Amino acid sequence: MTITYEINKPILAKDLASLFKKSTINRPIEDEERLDKMLQYADLTVTAWDRNTLVGISRSVTDFVYCCYLSDLAVDEAYQKKGIGKELVRLTKEELGEQVSLILLSAPTAMDYYPKIGMEMLDNGFAIRRER
Repeated sequence: MTITYEINKPILAKDLASLFKKSTINRPIEDEERLDKMLQYADLTVTAWDRNTLVGISRSVTDFVYCCYLSDLAVDEAYQKKGIGKELVRLTKEELGEQVSLILLSAPTAMDYYPKIGMEMLDNGFAIRRER
């Protein structure tokens, strides 16, 4: 298995839906129009590929000079625990440079993962949650 990584490679909403389903991340996989807009308005995507199959994604919104919100980090469950997620985050940070902070909101089930890949847990955040 050779995994390749791409920066801002166009992907289809149906492929993103499939990846989200295989990764078990909770996203609106039945709403392709919404997924398409999620891809369209992302400022930075880093994707992982096993030949022509999308197996991972880091999707971010950023200004490229101060902060970046990593909206989605998803890896197909069959490919997890192989360093793909860590590499997606590393490549995202590499694209952003050293002056940009990388932040994210974690699913409760992933709270133990992020410190393992070098991210610091924060306790000073706030949110207004989406209604749907």
